Amino acid sequence: MTPANHQDPSRAAHAPELRAAARNLGRRRFLTVTGAAAALAFSVNLPSAGAASAAELDAARLTADPFTLGVASGDPQPDSVLLWTRLAPAPYQADGGLPDRRVEVSWEVALDERFRRVVRRGRATAHPEFQHTVHVEVGHLAPGHVYHYRFRAGSYVSPAGRTRTAPARAAGAAGAAGLTFGLVSCQRYDQGYYTAYRHLAREDVDFVFHLGDYLYEYAVNATGGSRSYPAGTLPAHFNHETVTLEDYRLRYALYKSDPDLRAAHAAHPFVVTWDDHETENNYAGDTPENDVPPEEFLIRRAAAYRAYWENMPLRRPQLPDGPDLKLYRRLHWGRLAQFDVLDTRQYRSNQAYGDGWQFPGPESEDPQRTLTGDAQERWLINGWHRSDALWNVVPQQVTFSRRYNSTSTPSKVSMDSWDGYPASRERVLAGAQAAGIENLMVLTGDVHVSYGFDIKRDFDDPDSRTLGTEIVTTSITSGGDGSEKPSNWNTLMTANPHLKFFNGLRGYATVSLDRRSARADFKTVSHVSSEGAPLTTAGSFVTEAGEPGLKPA
Repeated sequence: MTPANHQDPSRAAHAPELRAAARNLGRRRFLTVTGAAAALAFSVNLPSAGAASAAELDAARLTADPFTLGVASGDPQPDSVLLWTRLAPAPYQADGGLPDRRVEVSWEVALDERFRRVVRRGRATAHPEFQHTVHVEVGHLAPGHVYHYRFRAGSYVSPAGRTRTAPARAAGAAGAAGLTFGLVSCQRYDQGYYTAYRHLAREDVDFVFHLGDYLYEYAVNATGGSRSYPAGTLPAHFNHETVTLEDYRLRYALYKSDPDLRAAHAAHPFVVTWDDHETENNYAGDTPENDVPPEEFLIRRAAAYRAYWENMPLRRPQLPDGPDLKLYRRLHWGRLAQFDVLDTRQYRSNQAYGDGWQFPGPESEDPQRTLTGDAQERWLINGWHRSDALWNVVPQQVTFSRRYNSTSTPSKVSMDSWDGYPASRERVLAGAQAAGIENLMVLTGDVHVSYGFDIKRDFDDPDSRTLGTEIVTTSITSGGDGSEKPSNWNTLMTANPHLKFFNGLRGYATVSLDRRSARADFKTVSHVSSEGAPLTTAGSFVTEAGEPGLKPA
């Protein structure tokens, strides 16, 4: 999250082509999915999703390593995993260094890291329409197993990745006795080194949730360095805000060029959801941050969503249709845990009172306002009614628990978080109660600090029932080095008695679940402005099954 009304002047360079596309369609027709999809094709000359390029490039003719951006896996199911890679011999060129031709890629999955016991193999096509990305849904795998995978194009072999399948849905204590997952968010490239990812790659976790802000739309100038590009050497075409499909694609290439991020993707399957910066800071549904017509913004949103799907380990159901992408989805880990992954950007009402930190009032407290949209809200609550899991976990983007920024009453709250949509939060909490959910856990990113909250039934009454816990992971880099105790530490800890932990350094969190309890470990690095920071566990908390509430471990 970035303060409201930020604007990069460089976006003005793209405004004429976007306005022209919107005018050619007409305002009324544009505000339909079909119109927006057509506008995207018009503005970026993009073939439809079902189209295929006319010619094939013989992979044997590749003269440079096409696997420069590594491999990834995601969304583990009991019998399948999603494998991802992208062919890009020259990833900082718009075409990735490949002609406008499809390329055949082979893949294999093995039980061992030397690939002596291959259990599945096949071929996939890397289409130029999807920037030569490859999404392979590998089925017929055994539940609860670790697998190793790799790709081949011509004489080039990708780095090997490690992934795993979820336990069978019928698995109880024996099949899904426990799991550990990582939490990451907010990795602005030009604000630090991805040291936390280097540490995460070495962790023994089953998978990783990315809770949003995988990239930032802001210009990255030559002073933004990394292990891939020392400061002062970044290509000039990164020095403007992302607006077009080409912009977003190039920005993903820049971020994925980092070896620590690639190592984390290769080590663990990721379950991803977005926040705002994958498109634009603090957008709300079809409403942009700044004074841009909705029809113009939806062209940009369509480009951002397409680039997101191309570059993330997502399955076919998440393939976007113009400016729409159904990202919310449900995963299971036996009967131990149900994960309801939310999207709190695409369907939300516009922020009240102009966004930012404001006093709550009639506008923010309007019962018609929603953070999730009606359909997603019903899906979430109906899923709880059907859940047979011990732990019901909600990975999402913005702070769920109430967060006062002052000890005075009334206090301002963030209009971009659930505090700006209290009726939406109340419906969700009432739904959890009605469904008999005893072990609710909300997972959050966005705010560039670590928080541990007790979720109260009535935040005005510290003695009211605790319905669950919220684990907020800090950023990987966003915000720079940070500090262990930010300047508002005392104020927030005093104003919010349900806040049990607060730390302002960079890093990530891990959560371990079993039949008895959940344990959250907040892990931090001392700095990101230079390489090599050690990892420290800044705080550890436990919540018991059936008795929600964070207690120091």
